[in-house]
Amino acid sequence: MARGTLRIFLGAAPGVGKTYEMLEEAHRLANRGEDVVIAFALDHGRAETRALMAGLETIPPRRLPYRGTEFEEMDLDGVLHRAPATAVVDEYAHSNVPGSRHGKRWEDVDELLNAGINVLSTVNIQHLASLGDVVGTITEVRQAETVPDEVVRRADQIHLVDISPELLRQRLGEGKIYAPDKVDAALANYFRLGNLTALRELALLWLADRVDEGLARYRADNDIQATWPARERVVIGLTGGPEGEILIRRGARILNRVNGGDLLAVHVRAADGVVHESPQSLEAQRRLIQDLGGSYHIVAGEDPAAALLDFARSVNATQIVVGISRRGKFAGTVGGLLGGGIGTRVVRDSGDIDVHMVSHPLGGRGAGPRRERDLGRVRVTVGFILAAVLPVVLQLLLALDPDPGVSTAILVQLTGSVTVALVGGLWPAVLAALWSSLLVNYFSTPPVGTLTISDPHNFFSLLVFVGVSAAVAVVVDLSARRSKEASRARAEATTLSDLTRGAVRSEDGVKDLLQQALDVFSVRGAALYGSGPDGNERTTAGWRLVAGAGEVPGPGETGIPDFGSGGGGARGSGAGNSGAADFGTETTENIDPATRLVLFGRALPAGDRRLLAAFGVHLAAQLERQQLADSRREVLRLAEGNTMRTSILRAVSHDLRTPLAGIKLSVGMLLQKDRHYAPEQEHELLQTIDECSDRLDLLVGNLLDMSRLSSPGAEPLLRPVRWSEVIPSALRSVPAGRVRVELPPNMPEIEADPGMLERVIANVVENAVKYAPGSDIAVVGGAGGLSNTTLKGQPAGEISIIDHGQGVPAERVVEMFRPFQRLDDIPQTTGVGLGLAVAKGFTEAMGGTLTAEETPGGGLTMVIRLPLSTGFPDDGPHGQAPVVPQSFLARRIHQAPFQASTADQQ
Repeated sequence: MARGTLRIFLGAAPGVGKTYEMLEEAHRLANRGEDVVIAFALDHGRAETRALMAGLETIPPRRLPYRGTEFEEMDLDGVLHRAPATAVVDEYAHSNVPGSRHGKRWEDVDELLNAGINVLSTVNIQHLASLGDVVGTITEVRQAETVPDEVVRRADQIHLVDISPELLRQRLGEGKIYAPDKVDAALANYFRLGNLTALRELALLWLADRVDEGLARYRADNDIQATWPARERVVIGLTGGPEGEILIRRGARILNRVNGGDLLAVHVRAADGVVHESPQSLEAQRRLIQDLGGSYHIVAGEDPAAALLDFARSVNATQIVVGISRRGKFAGTVGGLLGGGIGTRVVRDSGDIDVHMVSHPLGGRGAGPRRERDLGRVRVTVGFILAAVLPVVLQLLLALDPDPGVSTAILVQLTGSVTVALVGGLWPAVLAALWSSLLVNYFSTPPVGTLTISDPHNFFSLLVFVGVSAAVAVVVDLSARRSKEASRARAEATTLSDLTRGAVRSEDGVKDLLQQALDVFSVRGAALYGSGPDGNERTTAGWRLVAGAGEVPGPGETGIPDFGSGGGGARGSGAGNSGAADFGTETTENIDPATRLVLFGRALPAGDRRLLAAFGVHLAAQLERQQLADSRREVLRLAEGNTMRTSILRAVSHDLRTPLAGIKLSVGMLLQKDRHYAPEQEHELLQTIDECSDRLDLLVGNLLDMSRLSSPGAEPLLRPVRWSEVIPSALRSVPAGRVRVELPPNMPEIEADPGMLERVIANVVENAVKYAPGSDIAVVGGAGGLSNTTLKGQPAGEISIIDHGQGVPAERVVEMFRPFQRLDDIPQTTGVGLGLAVAKGFTEAMGGTLTAEETPGGGLTMVIRLPLSTGFPDDGPHGQAPVVPQSFLARRIHQAPFQASTADQQ
């Protein structure tokens, strides 16, 4: 059975007329004699839509119960049983009620299509999965129902239903879309003119991309090579050199002259191109093309010009931008004789694609990538020695035969030329061939003993000998160089693979990469510098040390790089400053204008510069990764802060108004002039005012503390503190005799912020008093004041606050410390559920822990652990006691204004 066809009516917003046009198409098909039914459609209260539905057969929907309400869904089995030629199914992205066969309506439609039924359906642009976030940002409305773009792309036809935003707003105002009571809100929110214009543009662009895909498929199916300039596309050819940035910006300017179009940068990687390209330049160009709204591509090909043209034709490009050759005039002349350079061949074979050859500062200066001609000084030297000696030795061997013949001499000397080529490369082999030909001519070619050649055949044989020797030398030389390049590329690939794995596994990818650079390049130190002054970092000429490994120069040492002179390349360390450390030769790699990688210890050979550039690219990626991680943490922090503020506002609406209502009522009663109260009644009202004021003060304090925890300014001011100093102040608001304190004598000092610690103990104790009424509550110090556990490997002190109330189930212990949580959400309890959250936050800010344990026999034990004190970091002058800064005292008073210190009590 043939699969049915799917036609989708796409709209930019609700009310553009998708359902209306779908039903009109259904009527057109029915009038043509086709069997059409409405499988599911909604009129949304619109009379015109309801009138169109009345003329078509409708399959009754199924009614499914969900959460006490019945919902209507398409009767999939009924439609399959009816088996019409075409089914009308509205709302393609709809999510079905739980209990349906499929979770999404588009899955129901897919089953209808598999049954051979044609389907007409509708979808809005905001329901496409790839655009959901974009639409949410524009309209500030998040879409709960989405459909994958690929599912919509599979439609046989996509019909855009489009009307202007002004007309859509007019229809909305006339009540043709929503009920009159919803019109004003819709016009002021979702249906704002700017929103509708943006949604319309999204719909047009998305559909244009789908049309472009169809055009590309049609051209490929029909093998059409000619360019169809339906849309402006500029392709930029990149060689991996620094001139690529100029080409990209020129291509962007060309594209800006037209409305719309695509910018595509393509790097053609030839078989040996990886040796000459600059990873750093290509990475910078990739970022630039993406910043300009274009796309970056890499293709491989033996012929860069042909590969570039094939790519341009495959994307239906209208223009190509290439740079003029970076080789010198002589190289350009030779290239012309051999068929032309890359740019020349692109122009010659481009056909109807316009080609722009852009000049740049490096053009024609011989700055292009040159082929490596150095196989090593030792090999080349040995090759030249063999070229001078080996032909003579072979000629002496030939002299042992009284009449060797010209052909024999030529073959023997050819063997020597090949040997020289294997050892020394091209130029020693050419020298050996010329020297051998002279020896053969003098000793083996009649007349012997002269350089005269009497027989033309012998002259031709010598020419062939020289030509074959040179050709064999070229082949052997290329083979040796290819082998060396392959070995180098394999070693680089292995190194880069190790870099990638190490960076992924390491928590500090930058530090790990610098550490690997020490081993890979055999240097003493590796450092990453960033521009911009930083008073806390080692700086020089406006640069600061970001990260380092090995022996890295410190402030004032001569090895620190002088970036003011331009950097780049290698230089010797200045040894002019007496007593300064010598860090050897420096090698600098410019990762980007604001970041530089410096190696200390030796100058890198030219062959290692490309691998160093690859290190730079990996370091740049790791820096970006760290920046993204920092940005993500900052976004999460801001989100948590917003959530906290929202929760605080919700709490204020009820919990803060309760004590205010008590105060207002009591004060109002006392101010009534026509009523007189007995002394005990006045005392009761005043006591109510006092209790409500204390409750309000506590609530406001907890809210302020929670807001401090969600801000970066909640750094504690730590100093040595004894438990006995803060516990009396913390219990000041607790009724006398309600809490029993048992502290061992001479408990060691802990490292804490006294104001924070008082608030921690006060909140935990008040929580115990509130939820364990009538229970015995004790504050007990650990054995000897020490904890049996450590904090980050350091000894700690602890106290336990024990009650014998109803306790907390183990599964709810974690939830207990979250903000705005109260046991069983008992409404009559006072507070907003912030006490334990503030206590835990303050404890962790001081480097400690707050945990909950079950009290033997029932109840809850809260354990506060803090690191033991190591004393003040800096003692006062002449052994005096350290002075507590005024900022500490001010903060302490600000955090706990109603608490008195131990000294005040004494």
